[in-house]
Parts: sequence; C-alpha cells; structure tokens
Amino acid sequence: MGNERDQATIGRPSAGTDTVSFTHRLLASEGFMLLFREGMALVEATAAYLDGEGRADSRFLERPVALAYASESMRLTTRLMQLTSWLLLQRAVNEGELSREEAEREHRRVVIAPPETRTDSAVFASLPETLKSLIERSVSLHARIQRLDQDLKSEPEPAAAENPVASQLGLLAAAFQPR
Repeated sequence: MGNERDQATIGRPSAGTDTVSFTHRLLASEGFMLLFREGMALVEATAAYLDGEGRADSRFLERPVALAYASESMRLTTRLMQLTSWLLLQRAVNEGELSREEAEREHRRVVIAPPETRTDSAVFASLPETLKSLIERSVSLHARIQRLDQDLKSEPEPAAAENPVASQLGLLAAAFQPR
C-alpha cells in the first residue's frame, strides 16, 4: 500500500518536500567543468586566430567582406567576453570564492544578451572558414549558457537538506510527550 502511494507521488513535489534543481546540480558537477573548459578553449582558439592567422586572412578580403569580418569578429569577442564572465562567476561559486547571492549581484552586470542579427548570408559565406567555425561554436555555447542562465533565474535556490536524524528525533519526542 505504501509503495503505491510512493509511486503515485514520484515526480510531484508534496508539502514539505523540496524540489531538485537540475541546473544547480549541473553547475556543481563535472558537467559544468566540461562546459567551462570548452568555453575557455574557445576563447583561446579565438584569440590565437584573430591575433595570428585571422590578421593574414583579413588582409586579402574584398571591402564588403572585410567590413563583415570586422563586425563579426567584434560580435564574437563580445559574446565570448559575456560567456567567460558568466562561466567565471559560476566557477567562483563552485569553489566557494563567492556565495550564490554575491554571484547574482555580480551577474546583474553581466548580461547574456540574445544573439545579434548577423551579416548577410552571402557575405557571411565569404568569410574565412576558421572565423565562421569559431562564430558557430560560440553561438552554440551561447545558446547552452543562455538556457542555463534562464533556468537559474527561474528556479528557486534549493533549500538546505534537512537533517533526517533531527526530524526523526523530533517526531519521537512529540510521540512520547505526555498529553
């Protein structure tokens, strides 16, 4: 009988039961560290490209494509700066350097803006392949981080787990109190 009741309530929060925050769990997991490393690797790859091969690539572009290159590389670096700020804040919370509340105060300054409209598709197609690849990778990372950020803002902070022994002792004390 008790088993049927338990199965009927699986997945539904009941009075006195805390819900599980999957986003908070993800941010405290190895999955977040993989996301963090991916973001930092993308920043490094972008910086290396724009400071090296990208400079050479941009010299040989026709004027409209060169303007698009400049615009897209600025959008790319701005997007990566926003994402890096967000990732660093989350890592600081994980490592105990900041509380979730302090990170939220700092996060108000860091806006994960919606993606900007891009360059005309014909001009975009003329950009160097490496730049296009970096842009696409950053847009994908942006979408994932934006979803996490929205989930963080919509989920209540998970409550601290109640001590099960203390609650059982409280129930026993109440049961044996004189009436």
